Amino acid sequence: MPSPSLVIARAAGRLSRGLGRGGGTSLPGKVLLRLRPGAVGDLAAALKHGTALVSATNGKTTTSRMIAGAVQEVGWRLVSNRAGANLLSGVATALLDDARRRPASEIGLFEVDEAALPAVAADVRPRVVLLMNLFRDQLDRHGEIEALAARWADMIAALPAETVVVANADDPAVCALAREREGTLFFGLEDPRASLAALPHAADSKRCRRCAAALTYDRVFLGHLGHWRCPACGDARPEPQVSAISVGLDGIRGVDLEITTPSGPVRARIGLPGVTNAYNATAAAACAVALGISPSCVARALTGARAAFGRGEWVTLGGREVILLLAKNPTGANETIRTVLLDPGPVHLLVALNDRTADGHDVSWIWDVDVEPLLPRLTTLTLTGDRAHELALRFRYAGLARARMRVEPDLERALDAAIASTPPGEALSVLPTYTAMLDLRALLVRRGAADHFWRDGAND
Repeated sequence: MPSPSLVIARAAGRLSRGLGRGGGTSLPGKVLLRLRPGAVGDLAAALKHGTALVSATNGKTTTSRMIAGAVQEVGWRLVSNRAGANLLSGVATALLDDARRRPASEIGLFEVDEAALPAVAADVRPRVVLLMNLFRDQLDRHGEIEALAARWADMIAALPAETVVVANADDPAVCALAREREGTLFFGLEDPRASLAALPHAADSKRCRRCAAALTYDRVFLGHLGHWRCPACGDARPEPQVSAISVGLDGIRGVDLEITTPSGPVRARIGLPGVTNAYNATAAAACAVALGISPSCVARALTGARAAFGRGEWVTLGGREVILLLAKNPTGANETIRTVLLDPGPVHLLVALNDRTADGHDVSWIWDVDVEPLLPRLTTLTLTGDRAHELALRFRYAGLARARMRVEPDLERALDAAIASTPPGEALSVLPTYTAMLDLRALLVRRGAADHFWRDGAND
């Protein structure tokens, strides 16, 4: 018979959904944690194959889906927070919902907010922790990268000895935190075809974590991620055990990858675009290796990977193809622009900027987004969201004439205008911040073009 705390918490979730307040992805967990603070650890301890945690500034949702696909290829029964509720309460809700299922789940996989990771790791005592990247994001909530790095360092030091840390060798900040831990599994990219000409001006971790000297790069792939070294003290990127040796970028349509692992090669065509997803897939392969999953299972999972809601997700609306590309910080937005420009055709854009709590109230980061490369290819541009006029100012300073942009703060009217201005047979790229993406998807759900995000993948 379930405990009263479990019954009450589940009832809270049903009430939330019944009142139309959301998918009940966090509230039940909040109730459970209030009634029974140790519930997450108790529920996670029952999982036969343990728990894997995935954390990053960019890419944790998509990467978690890829790992989930590999787990399901093996045939393990999985519990995860697939709808993206990535605080401790979201993990608690997922475990709560799963506790009544029979047969019982065998492994847990949870994407975790960067700031929430230490608390979640302390409760679940994970088998694997995947650390993908640290970028500047939501400064009014997270603070600078150094603040998060300090929390992660304390978390790593407190992990059980048997926990395997999987870390991005190409991120100097993440690497510095993980390299001293015995048994760390590193991953990274190798293919020079996917590299940038130089370190972007908006790159974050540019200095050595040991001596504070300026780093130099032999290759740069994304933001400050690449083949880095310190000319002053000699510190350098470690050789990764899991490497993407071939990265074939196919515009906004996908990536062809060959990944080497200690267990054998992984070759896959991924229907998700850009260098970001090359990193996501390589991280997923590394995490799967740490869980003992075979390369063949990983390859099938990557080949069958579908976009998480709003993250390279395609929908059809008004007879036009629309791709949603979440852009919530400078590095993510710059990579999205780079991906859009890989396609040779005309560029039609709808950009949505909000400044709500989940976005970060400080939107000064848009001035570190390199919109200038878009201008020669930009055919139509619609700007929307709570801070649409700040976006317009950014494009004006980039040199775009006012007559070439439409500013419409109302999201629904902006979407209709952007669709109408996109010719049949051409695609509209939508670049929203996080809450703008949720608002947009709610609008698409009402129009029958998408499903509720908390149902995403429920029947996979």
